[in-house]
Amino acid sequence: MTIGVLFIYSSGVTADGMSFSREWLRQLVWIGFGLIVFVAVSSFDYTRLREYAPYIFIAILLVLVGTLLFGRVERGARRWLGIGNLGVQPSEFAKTITILFLARFLDERRQSLHSPLTFAAALAIVLLPVGLILMQPDLGTAIVYIPIFLVMTYTAGVRPSYVLFILLSGLVVIVLTVLPAWETLIHGAEVPAISILRDQRLLLIVAAGLTAAGLLALIGLLVIKRSYFRWVIYGIAVALTGLGGSLLGRRVLRDYQLMRLIVFLDPNVDPRGAGWHIIQSVTAVGSGGIAGKGWLRGTQSHLQYLPEQSTDFIFSILAEEWGFLGALAVFACFAIIIVRGLLISAKARDDFASLVAIGIVTMFFFHSAVNIGMAIGILPITGIPLPFVSYGGSSLWNGLIAVGLLMSIYQRRYRY
Repeated sequence: MTIGVLFIYSSGVTADGMSFSREWLRQLVWIGFGLIVFVAVSSFDYTRLREYAPYIFIAILLVLVGTLLFGRVERGARRWLGIGNLGVQPSEFAKTITILFLARFLDERRQSLHSPLTFAAALAIVLLPVGLILMQPDLGTAIVYIPIFLVMTYTAGVRPSYVLFILLSGLVVIVLTVLPAWETLIHGAEVPAISILRDQRLLLIVAAGLTAAGLLALIGLLVIKRSYFRWVIYGIAVALTGLGGSLLGRRVLRDYQLMRLIVFLDPNVDPRGAGWHIIQSVTAVGSGGIAGKGWLRGTQSHLQYLPEQSTDFIFSILAEEWGFLGALAVFACFAIIIVRGLLISAKARDDFASLVAIGIVTMFFFHSAVNIGMAIGILPITGIPLPFVSYGGSSLWNGLIAVGLLMSIYQRRYRY
């Protein structure tokens, strides 16, 4: 958090050394109140949260619905509840609350985790907040829930094939969603196989053919009883799910969200528009070298070339001013948090606490990996903040609540 305040301040300094932003002061206030919340949560017996988890989950869903109806609109998205400059982003807190409820659900159904119905019900728990968040729209925050769900269910003991199904289907959805835009904007020539994705009639024929093949494989499985038919059905189900998901994705995704995926493949498609973020971020990171230019001596940030430089791209400023060594220091901080979280999960006195800890560790790992990955150009831009470092009270408080839960679990690790 100290590193975060330093670079939030740096992001608000001009090339002439003049400070034009008071974000760092607000961040200090949020840290002060956040530490009080952290101590309170760490002192609270986490086992009581198990009892209240369903009610808290229902409450946050209602708050998310209220955000859609009454939330403040900023930059085309309705994500905040509040008055004037004071507000919170409920989707941030929904992540930790979903972890609590999902952990309780999985712990209570230890005996039926191999059932596809149990897995589907667990998926529905996660899809409820994801759907409401996508309607805001906030694709970046919604994506975070998927790895949390996959890691928690796998750790709980569901069949690996269920987890692999979601991963493969998601990959197919992404590829099929991006391919038509890739063909037009990057490849520049028509590809017959890709043109099928734009023709609904041809898509229906393909879907009907896959369905017929799946039914034949099912008959083969029932009659001949060969195990390879099971994998044929599995592959066809992945293909059909991916195809349906890509159709939905192209309808739901907005142009700027699709362009983020395209410029990830080639930023020069739109160097002064959607590709500007990646180009300037990679330039800032690369110019930092080994030891950096020195605090408050960065050029990309102080000349205001970096967009969202106190939030989404704060790592770019850090890497420019502190260099590779500073980046390693940040990696070390997150590594300590993640390793400690894993140890706490291993030492937890019950399965519920262990799953909660795993969910929190996954949340921190995914947030940090994706934010840093998009800053250095190896992952698409998603708008995910860097925990404890990026400017923002909701993200900071949710992170402190999550760490408070880890501390509560660790303090009560012995059975008594």
